[in-house]
Amino acid sequence: MSEIRIESVNKSFGDKLAVDDANLTIHEQEFLVLVGPSGCGKTTLLRAIAGLGMADSGRITIGGRDVTYLPPRQRNLSMVFQSYAIFPHMTVRDNIGFGLKMNGEDVKNISRRVNDAAELLHIEELLDRRPAAMSGGQRQRVAVARALAMQAEVLLMDEPLSNLDALLRLEMRAELKKLLAEVNATTVYVTHDQIEALSMGDRVAVMKDGVIQQVADPTTVYDQPANKFVGSFVGNPPMNFVDGTLVRPSDGSPVAVKVGEVMLSPDPALDSAIRGIDGDRVTVGIRAENMEALPEANDGAFAVDVSVVEPLGSQNLLTMDVAGHRMKISTHPSFPVEAGQRLWIRFPGDKIRWVDPNTEAMIYG
Repeated sequence: MSEIRIESVNKSFGDKLAVDDANLTIHEQEFLVLVGPSGCGKTTLLRAIAGLGMADSGRITIGGRDVTYLPPRQRNLSMVFQSYAIFPHMTVRDNIGFGLKMNGEDVKNISRRVNDAAELLHIEELLDRRPAAMSGGQRQRVAVARALAMQAEVLLMDEPLSNLDALLRLEMRAELKKLLAEVNATTVYVTHDQIEALSMGDRVAVMKDGVIQQVADPTTVYDQPANKFVGSFVGNPPMNFVDGTLVRPSDGSPVAVKVGEVMLSPDPALDSAIRGIDGDRVTVGIRAENMEALPEANDGAFAVDVSVVEPLGSQNLLTMDVAGHRMKISTHPSFPVEAGQRLWIRFPGDKIRWVDPNTEAMIYG
């Protein structure tokens, strides 16, 4: 059993609360990604799971066994670091087998497991090389192979791809996801790259200021973020936000939200929740790819002047001001547009996300 349970874990460094009452269950053989900006506490939480930085309070169990204050060697886990942490004076073979040797495994078993791990990572031909004679991607494969050779039930990975160039990172991301699906380890993967998080994880846990903001599958985190922070962090470009004025008709008609000169109508199922917002302001969120660009004036559309056009091959990314807020919209490359041109932008009702400006929580009814 390799389920990980994190219960009310706190960790501070002086006056700085790095992890604030974290509660999280990572299921057996699940690939869970911890993602958030630098300093949000994701690596601190990973180190608490590993035993490299003990929690101040709370409880951590692995497979039902309380490991909160056990040293790393008693937790039956392997870890891959951002810096690779492979020994420069050792061959690849010796690097991969180092942990097994320290555990007192016999020579034949070490050789078999080293060869198996090298085969999984496609580095068999590198076994007699030293790290200085290898590329960054090859060194990263050695670090992963060393972790897999231990055959631990839990694998912890701390930004393992961040030192690679963009193209190699993309390649390794796909390889690593396929590999981890084959070895069936419970994996906790830390990254600040939200695209990496969405593309790799079975579930994603988004952190900010030591607090877990949302835990869900990648599609839910992207399409139904829990709050404004998650929407603004996850996605490239991030979700657009614009403030509007809440209109509550006295005759009992559904509420509306006025953004600039345009009236937006929330889903009737959200009427009571939006009507109950404290104050007359509401925040509207929408993804760049969910807005509609129109070449001519249209009822319910914003008239905007395009300030920047970024051709990205598969799409054009346009920058403009909507009701005093800088926003980005994605259009097909065949859509004719130039900087300085006037367009009309419509928000499809089912793609709008409504935010309570007082709590910054999304409203889903």
